[in-house]
Amino acid sequence: MVAEQVSIQRRPKRHVLPCVLMRAGTSKGIFLHRKDLPARENDWAPHLISALGSRGNDPRQIDGVGGGTSTTSKVAVVSRSQRPDADIDWTFAQVAVGKESIDLTGNCGNMTAGVAPFAVQEGLVSPQPGQTKMDVRIYNTNTKRLVVETVALDASGDYDETGDFVIAGVNTPGSEVKCTFVEPLGSMTGKLFPSNGQQQQQLHVRPTGQPAFTVRVTLIDSANPFVLIDSTSITTLLNSLPSEVAQNALVECIRREAAVAMGLAPTVEIAAQTRGTPKAALVYPPTSDSTSHNADIRIQAYSMGLPHPSLQLTGAVTVAVALSYPGTIAAQLAASTEQGAPLTPEHTPPPEGDDTKEGSGSKREVRISHSKGVIKVDVAMDDNGGVASCAVSRTARRLFEGRIRYYV
Repeated sequence: MVAEQVSIQRRPKRHVLPCVLMRAGTSKGIFLHRKDLPARENDWAPHLISALGSRGNDPRQIDGVGGGTSTTSKVAVVSRSQRPDADIDWTFAQVAVGKESIDLTGNCGNMTAGVAPFAVQEGLVSPQPGQTKMDVRIYNTNTKRLVVETVALDASGDYDETGDFVIAGVNTPGSEVKCTFVEPLGSMTGKLFPSNGQQQQQLHVRPTGQPAFTVRVTLIDSANPFVLIDSTSITTLLNSLPSEVAQNALVECIRREAAVAMGLAPTVEIAAQTRGTPKAALVYPPTSDSTSHNADIRIQAYSMGLPHPSLQLTGAVTVAVALSYPGTIAAQLAASTEQGAPLTPEHTPPPEGDDTKEGSGSKREVRISHSKGVIKVDVAMDDNGGVASCAVSRTARRLFEGRIRYYV
């Protein structure tokens, strides 16, 4: 008699994860204590995917707390730092929408803006009695870079969310959170211009089933790796596309080729598996609308294959750095209009690696136009004419605190 084979399928186990839901800049996501996740980062994926609702490749994230978009499907994992130069360590995780995957390869500037407020509210840092402002030194483990955040404090020493500071893309005001990205150059590749030091180049793109084409780009790594695409070099091609979906696919093809050229992926097929790095943005000269705000450049950024509703904070930092080097497409497109404000009151730094460049130690403000308005970046130059830091201001607010229940 043959014993009957019975297949027993393992039932998923319910988990409970303490979290805080925050709006940080123009993004929204959950903030977690590092101790509440598995010890190994390699074991985080199933927990974060299920908690946010991407289990089963659900694009709506209906069975989790994600918002169904790349800007509302984010996670910040926070802990006290053991580093002498930092108060807080944090790791960013982008949870894919409609796909069971997470991306730990880059940083998110908007979510960064929520780390210091979270740290103050959770008692991870301790203000001194009577302090009205506090600098929190934050180390991002994804890019191994330091950000110093200046936050307002109330009379009790807690983070003061209220204020009259307004950012493009958020209709309600709050207190200013100033995020200073310290030495942002070469965040992942170790080089500002990872493609043989070229400040711009012609990138040959070969879409599957479509004619090949050439596009002018700047491949740059500052705060996050980016491919800045000269929109004027493919105007005819962009206008010939039948839909926004087709344009999104075109930008994604460029992004994949850029990943290979930057050394971030060996093939375009592998580049397709990591959609968050590098990021992509179409760059346009300022128009009459943007120059009325003294904007230096106009940007349409992309996030996880779709147009970003505003502009990533790391994108603002990267564009500001690109504007500091005259050979980049951003600097050249900004210079193509006579209405734009001058980028540097004293001089523009020569190309990276030029030993003849003079020191300046100067500071200047860059204004970048995007679909929701204008974002300002304060750029500080070092004594060798390079970029020492970039500061961008955001607002952040705690929306909810509780426990996520999910199954793995």
